[in-house]
Amino acid sequence: MKKITFGIFTLLLIILLSACGSSDEGNSGSEENSGDGSSEEGTTEIAVGATSVPHAEVLQEAKPLLEEQGITLTIEEYQDYVLPNQDLAEGRIDANYFQHIPYLETQMQENDYDFVNLGGIHIEPMGIYSQNISSVDEVPEGTTLVMSRSVADHGRILSLLEREGLVKLDESVDKVDATVDDIVENPKNLEFDSGVDAATLPEIYKREEDALVAINTNYAIEADLNPSEDSLILEGSESPYVNVIAAQSKDEDSEALQTLVEVLRSEEIQTFMKEEYNGAVVPVDGSSE
Repeated sequence: MKKITFGIFTLLLIILLSACGSSDEGNSGSEENSGDGSSEEGTTEIAVGATSVPHAEVLQEAKPLLEEQGITLTIEEYQDYVLPNQDLAEGRIDANYFQHIPYLETQMQENDYDFVNLGGIHIEPMGIYSQNISSVDEVPEGTTLVMSRSVADHGRILSLLEREGLVKLDESVDKVDATVDDIVENPKNLEFDSGVDAATLPEIYKREEDALVAINTNYAIEADLNPSEDSLILEGSESPYVNVIAAQSKDEDSEALQTLVEVLRSEEIQTFMKEEYNGAVVPVDGSSE
């Protein structure tokens, strides 16, 4: 009887110790995934949302440089300009890299996003393209200019038209905020179609041969257009539309995200952008923010 009692006691003790061990392991796992992004090996994991070209390609080039500094980068690719900010706001990604400063500021204002600009990385000069119109002087009366429904780009495009003498804008309006309603002179009687998604602009360019089409550089590159060679009008490198790394404000001091910005501004990545995109992507050093 004593042997049986001792055996039962020993069995209960083993079960109790095993349960305590499992509980400790579970607590350890919870601490490990508490949101600091750290893994058991001491590396930090970050997820960054980006449109495919050039942003995701640039991030892919930066991956090994980040690995050297103990940061594992996961790239989440997007094909539109809306979801990357929605997912950032909801915490599905740690940062995004796809938008210029005026667009970011507009999105923050319209959607009450609590975001911060961690730093500028590059400029993608906006281009205006046409299949049949080969020079600004040959733009026919009544030509339609097609641009995306992104209001943050309208002032940018209208400024290009004004630079070429195709329109004149109200001088009292900040050009970044200008809309079609701010045109005070339109000598060619241009018409404007601003009701399309940015991703469809290359398709419209191919279909509407007599139109002018303002295409964001990332979509132009995807459509095998070379902005410096194929555009009728091209924005200069002095553009204020710098593409930035955006994050939630609470992560402004994140060492991993600060390192991401530093790596993307490094000589290796700047050289890659210059050589890979032939002027369609212009790296910045942070002074244009």
